[in-house]
Amino acid sequence: MSNAWLDDIRWTEEGLIPVIAQQADTGKILMFAWMNRESLALTVTEGYAVYWSRSRGKLWRKGEESGHKQKIVAIYLDCDEDVILLKIEQQGGIACHTGRESCFYRQLLDGQWQAVEAVLKNPADIYKKI
Repeated sequence: MSNAWLDDIRWTEEGLIPVIAQQADTGKILMFAWMNRESLALTVTEGYAVYWSRSRGKLWRKGEESGHKQKIVAIYLDCDEDVILLKIEQQGGIACHTGRESCFYRQLLDGQWQAVEAVLKNPADIYKKI
């Protein structure tokens, strides 16, 4: 398969595109991350989300440490060609490194950010070094 479709994307000056991961069956937004050309191409090839970690400066296969992989159901490009939406099946039900289903677990209530989603699994248990 040709990767010419990657040329249709409006990449940032750093060669990245913002990506939203959405649970396919519920529509719930689980996380936001970045991809570069290589990670998006690998995502399509492998069928699981591969992101670009800006903090680590390398490819990041979601779930490589936690086991909470994101199986790709569909990939969409927005009308401005500068945001990707991944419809995914979140394996293990946890997308956030804090042990919650979604990275968007804080809500602004009464002028303060408050956690409104419970921790499903202690991060220390998720990221145990074997």
